[in-house]
Amino acid sequence: MVISIIALATAGVGLALRDSGATQLQREGERLAALLESARAQSRASGAAVRWRADAQGFRFEGVPPDTLPNRWLDSATGVQGPAELWLGPEPLIGPQQVVIVSGAHPDRAVRVATDGLRPFAVQALP
Repeated sequence: MVISIIALATAGVGLALRDSGATQLQREGERLAALLESARAQSRASGAAVRWRADAQGFRFEGVPPDTLPNRWLDSATGVQGPAELWLGPEPLIGPQQVVIVSGAHPDRAVRVATDGLRPFAVQALP
């Protein structure tokens, strides 16, 4: 009986720990989607074009006042795969855009942050 309880507890802890990489990447994606929507709203309000770019240190928003939006990932192992540039306005309709976020700590996982140009940016899991 005691061994069964220990086995169940160990399995539960193992499942919780195994999911942390996916959770972290999902959190990064949700945060980026919110930041992109904030920058998109600022672009529409000011009438100025805003561009998001990823770089080796994190990312940056060009066209918004300095230090108004974060420029670092929550986890330093996070980066992007493929094109790392998005245009966010000032037009209310923008073209379909996406960025794929990956983690150096979990290279087998990725999430896509995308919009069809009309809807807000949203996180989509990749297979």
